[in-house]
Amino acid sequence: MKTVMVVVGTRPEIIKMAPLIRALQANKIPLIFTHCGQHYDYNMSQQFIEELELPKPDFSYKLRAYSQGIQTARIITYMEKLLKKTTPKLVLVEGDTNGVLATALAAVKLGVSVGHVEAGLRSFDFRMPEEHNRRLTDHISSYLFAPTETAKNNLEKENVWGKIYVTGNTVIDAVIQHLPIAKKKSKILESVHFKKFALATAHRAENVDDLTVLKNFVEAFAEAPIPVVYPMHPRTKKRLRQNKIYAKVRKIKNLEILSPLGYLDFLVLMEKCEMIITDSGGIQEEATAPPIRKPVLVIRLSTERPEAVKAGFAEVVGVEKDKIVKAIERTLKQPKKMSGKSPYGDGDAAENITRIIKEELDF
Repeated sequence: MKTVMVVVGTRPEIIKMAPLIRALQANKIPLIFTHCGQHYDYNMSQQFIEELELPKPDFSYKLRAYSQGIQTARIITYMEKLLKKTTPKLVLVEGDTNGVLATALAAVKLGVSVGHVEAGLRSFDFRMPEEHNRRLTDHISSYLFAPTETAKNNLEKENVWGKIYVTGNTVIDAVIQHLPIAKKKSKILESVHFKKFALATAHRAENVDDLTVLKNFVEAFAEAPIPVVYPMHPRTKKRLRQNKIYAKVRKIKNLEILSPLGYLDFLVLMEKCEMIITDSGGIQEEATAPPIRKPVLVIRLSTERPEAVKAGFAEVVGVEKDKIVKAIERTLKQPKKMSGKSPYGDGDAAENITRIIKEELDF
């Protein structure tokens, strides 16, 4: 029997693949759901699967934290064994993690076609491991599901050999499908002490592993002209503790630190906040969804989501404290005019991808 294997390994992958899993099921396409193990912590993976009412993975691998090279190698080994056992017709991966590249490599070595969801994103910043992963995955994939025309153009400039389709981004599907559920189920606002606030996240290695940059973030949040609510990633908390400043950060009156949140809680905070300050790529997209529509300050030196910048939703402000504080002040006083619609589609990306799979692979 022909099957499609959907592989996830991190929170953003689970969220963005959720609408596609539902669309495949609705179209009665045989599905193998696999967790490759990149995030083994319950709060970072299984919680999201349960919250989104997805089926339990058919196969799941628990991988402890290792160096990036060892992590990638172990996922390749695991996925190679699993692919030999299950023999899917197509493997679908999403995004730019080590698990995505490892899964794609394992599949290609066995002659299994790869479909890359969210293909063609480029930050042009080779300090980022994600940039290596997404470029390599694009060049070994048979089917490239580009979310935008910009992403398609990036792929064409690089002369990728796979077929390119512009489908929209499944993250918009996910926000539209899940926010009503979130507003019914979430009680997160009962835990937030501020009525008006900016929502902040920071987790990228090039930021939180650099003590100077990490201190810039914390000081910017402390001096911000609006209170900041900060669900803290485990990596960030670990770095603050290693540098013996976590206790001091906890005492900042303008800053409310929360434990890592489930997706539904985070959706509610995105809808409620005044603005979002983040180094996340996916959040830049989610903020453009019709039910959210919030300005985003990108605390990085670059972004692989130029469409969000062009549409007026996002602004790259860098990693210096003063620039971040000034950008917050500017956004509060003179909000940018945002486009009337999301540059990432209308919420039908999963259906578009499923239709292409049915046509191309004759399901």
